[in-house]
Amino acid sequence: CSSLAIGTTTGYRLFSLSSVEQLDQVHESNEIPDVYIVERLFSSSLVVVVSHAKPQQMNVYHFKKGTEICNYSYSSNILSIRLNRQRLVVCLEESIYIHNIKDMKLLKTILDMPPNTTGLCALSINHANSYLAYPGSATSGEIALYDGNTLKTACAIPAHDGPLAALAFNSTGSKLASASEKGTVIRVFSIPGGQKLYEFRRGMKRYVNISSLVFSMDSQFLCASSNTETVHIFKLEHLTDSRPEEPPTWSGYMGKMFQAATNYLPAQVSGMMNQDRAFATVRLNISGQRNICALSTIQKLPRLLVTTSDGHLYIYNLDPQDGGECVLIKKHSLLGSGKMEENKENDLRPPLPQSYAATVARQSTVPSTSTMPGYSEDGGALRGEVIPEHEFATGPVCLDDENEFPPVSI
Repeated sequence: CSSLAIGTTTGYRLFSLSSVEQLDQVHESNEIPDVYIVERLFSSSLVVVVSHAKPQQMNVYHFKKGTEICNYSYSSNILSIRLNRQRLVVCLEESIYIHNIKDMKLLKTILDMPPNTTGLCALSINHANSYLAYPGSATSGEIALYDGNTLKTACAIPAHDGPLAALAFNSTGSKLASASEKGTVIRVFSIPGGQKLYEFRRGMKRYVNISSLVFSMDSQFLCASSNTETVHIFKLEHLTDSRPEEPPTWSGYMGKMFQAATNYLPAQVSGMMNQDRAFATVRLNISGQRNICALSTIQKLPRLLVTTSDGHLYIYNLDPQDGGECVLIKKHSLLGSGKMEENKENDLRPPLPQSYAATVARQSTVPSTSTMPGYSEDGGALRGEVIPEHEFATGPVCLDDENEFPPVSI
């Protein structure tokens, strides 16, 4: 979590964050306007871009060389893209495409999935455990877990009663966090087994739209942000394990009584008793804006990063011992002085829901599936073929730089 990518009406920008005070712009491109997806492969030169001008086309670039590695077009608008060192995943409303990132070949097309209008999916950043999670139902909170390495279904997890709103893996791919559209309860499951490990209550007063769910790299904390002004950070620990020798106080005695009572109460009631509240919180000075959070270590200290859709990055200190209210220590502007007010309403507007309705009305240069000779979703899924009518990599993707993570040709 030391890199930041933003899409704007004029193109995209990449930033590096090595210190609290300094936000370095690594790259800026104005070749493609109206960028609504930009995904960088860790700190490498590989970046994937999707524009409102061609919402069905994925462009893969080597930004340091200024060259295009390949581009692919799909049968409908691209809603999200996820990638690690092994796989590149493209999510449409009713299908998911899994590419081998070494040569960008299409390995698998997942077609038997319910409508996923927000493009919700998560991919483990640990390429040894390339698990993919996406909604398994349009009406309930079932999670479909898929093994991106073996290209086989792993399991289905009945996570929530209502439809899913957020999914996130931890850094090793051993845990998966989820939230439903109600946004009141966040659950953490073991992977690949799907057993429930933790259950956190974000709040009971009102339903919220959770826009960001993220683990810290050491999997000790889980952060959730929504369309409200409060960001919640939960600590993943079993309190019974951390306090084996409780003093014989009245509160300690009552605590043991409640713990014993949960064995005799209905599951819903006992579950409510066992839910942990937020370990730390942040109160943003904005509400209603889409935001993305990250828990990172900067200059050897734990920090909470919050980027908002009006083009700001907020950095907070997080006390890993006592939690409580996080302290704002720095605010960065991502769009530059002068341009901020001019494009505040347009540059980083959330792509859903209005954006896709707008793109449908636009003229697209991408041919429809009926005019694509030889295009077959089933064929691609069965034979692992690349879609033949597009330009793609002529050989293994090679990023040259010694310190870069992605695959290099041998």
